[in-house]
Amino acid sequence: MGTSSLLSLASNYVNWDPNMATRLAVSDILQSSDFKEDDLKPLFEGRLSFGTAGLRAPFGPGYNCMNDLTVTQTAQGLLKYLEESGTGVKERGIVVGYDHRASKDFTPYDLSSENFAKITAAVFESQGIPVYLYGGLVATPLVPFGVERVGAACGVMVTASHNPKEDTGYKVYWGNGAQIISPHDEGIAGKILENLEPWGEYNLGCVSTWEAGGEVEGEYFDKMREVCCSRVEGGGEATPLTYTAMHGVGHSFAKRAFKTFGLKHFVSVAEQQEPDPTFRTVAFPNPEEGEGALKLAMETAEKAGSKVIIANDPDADRLAVAERRPGEGWRLFSGNEIGWVLGHWMWRKAVRERMEAAEGAEGGGIAMLASTVSSKFLGAVAKKEGFLFEETLTGFKWMGNRSEELRAEGYNVVFAYEEAIGYCCGNVVKDKDGVTAAAVLGELVVELEREGKSIADLLVELKEEYGYFVSKNGYVKFYEKEVLEDIFQGVRRGGKYVDEIGGVKVVGVRDLTTGYDSAAEDLKSKLPKDGGTQFVTFTMENGGVVSLRTSGTEPKLKYYVEVAG
Repeated sequence: MGTSSLLSLASNYVNWDPNMATRLAVSDILQSSDFKEDDLKPLFEGRLSFGTAGLRAPFGPGYNCMNDLTVTQTAQGLLKYLEESGTGVKERGIVVGYDHRASKDFTPYDLSSENFAKITAAVFESQGIPVYLYGGLVATPLVPFGVERVGAACGVMVTASHNPKEDTGYKVYWGNGAQIISPHDEGIAGKILENLEPWGEYNLGCVSTWEAGGEVEGEYFDKMREVCCSRVEGGGEATPLTYTAMHGVGHSFAKRAFKTFGLKHFVSVAEQQEPDPTFRTVAFPNPEEGEGALKLAMETAEKAGSKVIIANDPDADRLAVAERRPGEGWRLFSGNEIGWVLGHWMWRKAVRERMEAAEGAEGGGIAMLASTVSSKFLGAVAKKEGFLFEETLTGFKWMGNRSEELRAEGYNVVFAYEEAIGYCCGNVVKDKDGVTAAAVLGELVVELEREGKSIADLLVELKEEYGYFVSKNGYVKFYEKEVLEDIFQGVRRGGKYVDEIGGVKVVGVRDLTTGYDSAAEDLKSKLPKDGGTQFVTFTMENGGVVSLRTSGTEPKLKYYVEVAG
């Protein structure tokens, strides 16, 4: 990009940005006596890319960061797309929520998820569109729940989930309560570029909050009660669990969920209980990272005598679980292992309900979903027990939309999960829900304790019943897009693909980036093609499955390996 183009972008930014601090940051660069073109490149060479995951980027000035102007532009583009897509947004409105993320404690800029939510609300209100803005911090599942509850055309949750403190994000839900999928992302991205100049000055002080938001929150927990399997007031004599909110918004929601299920109140990790945008006790606020993230939780649990730790990520849509065994220390369960125990528990609940309603009761069969990079274990359970199991592309946007289709066909979709510690229990929302999953896991632990068992014991029982599955998942960070492209070109070999991995012969290839599947008669993948993500899966001669894919929200090359025995 030439100097004149960069200067033009920077000048427009200075003219349009309503935030004084980020505006001055760019203005100072332009007015510097030793101004260099390179000073503008990090801020204006390219811009935030809007995809099915919405936006996720660091706080800061320029078009590559999350700031008041880029959020204004995004909200304007989203509104225009909704208007032109026949969604009835003028009457149905939009639900908006936000987490606790803010940059003022570690940057010169006063930027926050709350302000970004209010900017979104102000843009929509300026066009006479009803806005249902939650009046305080909410767990992410409250937004898709609110969308379905009021029949809104759209929902926006301002959060960066488990990303580092420097980031925030902008997640968009469609009117069915599921995250957006193509072609909506491309349509919204196009409208953002057509509506870059602010339509006016937005007064955030005049933005109104949702008066009934508290009531809707209560209805969320009422709906959650339907997922409860065997409510016992006070949780019986079970040993209390230890819970951490990981410096996020989850504590009050998890506490109420436990009360809804009649469970004994958990022991909270006090140092991580309140929302803290600096995440001061952890390097990465992601419970999936293991002992480093759960060190304080383990110390708290040992003092309290807890055998089980449950952890939400900062926006409370994911759940991690660890268990202490005598003489063995702590075991952090993988996302797949928790998916197995929760899925089996939800199947048992569904079967019990059908039996209570009398055999042959109408209402369709039981169904479960998992992302295609998750374990195949629930497929083995489904085969033996006679319920429907389906895989989708990676991400709850696909599972949420598919669950709606299956319910329309008469299926009772009782569970969906992805190995990245995301779980959807029942029909509370069409997205991952760490709050409901925490309560379901707590209920399961109470039942296991009654039987004198642990989660590890249950896993052994399940493996013996349905088969042993061994998984190894991980990632490598890459910040150079060209390196990732080179890796996948090497994997594809011009369409010939690698034919051996680790000394084991490859017998099948599915490339979801191109839509190719060697096992299909027409060589076309059953799952939708997704050209925006690198994603190749190899089926091995020994029955193993190896998948490589790029992350949609982080600079990671992810790998997934599983062998069934």
